Amino acid sequence: MLVSATGLVLASPVMAAVAAAVRWKLGSPVFFRQQRPGLDGRPFELLKFRTMRVLGPSDGVANDADRLTPFGLWLRSTSLDELPSLWNVVRGDMSLVGPRPLLMEYLDRYSPEQRRRHEVRPGITGLAQVRGRNLLGWEEKFSADVEYVDGLGPRMDLRILLATLVKVLQRHGVSAPGEANMLPFMGSGHVTGVTDGNDLRERAVERR
Repeated sequence: MLVSATGLVLASPVMAAVAAAVRWKLGSPVFFRQQRPGLDGRPFELLKFRTMRVLGPSDGVANDADRLTPFGLWLRSTSLDELPSLWNVVRGDMSLVGPRPLLMEYLDRYSPEQRRRHEVRPGITGLAQVRGRNLLGWEEKFSADVEYVDGLGPRMDLRILLATLVKVLQRHGVSAPGEANMLPFMGSGHVTGVTDGNDLRERAVERR
């Protein structure tokens, strides 16, 4: 927590600049807020910088590629959009390292083994992120999450943090092939596809 609080203070000038840029490029609100499952699946409010356009009444249903601007993609590729999540770490909702917090809707879709990812606090970065981020399929991500839970320790955390710096500099694996975001997780063995507006709206809020 001390490291995160220090990081939050040191990053505050950058965060102020990014917030001003988001306000200028994308308008209000500056922050993306959403309920996500934390330790033991308990919900908390995730905080990030917004990277997508807000749909107006006349826009209808648009896919993520239409809503994601070049500026938003740049924020994601540099991981600058994740900086406000340091506040979640300071609050105790998250850790610097751990399985990424996904959607509340996914809780009922996990197998018992996959559900073990919630035995630890979610993280800003994790083993799945350094292994490929959104280039990995859901099964590979969850396998990495459980592997992290089983191997939990300061040495693994340090390795993941160092590998994360390399991945951020490489800007590798930000999006799944041909997609602005990862396709939604519908459950193990389920063929994922986008068939209606509800799926599109779900995809619009899901990342990494």
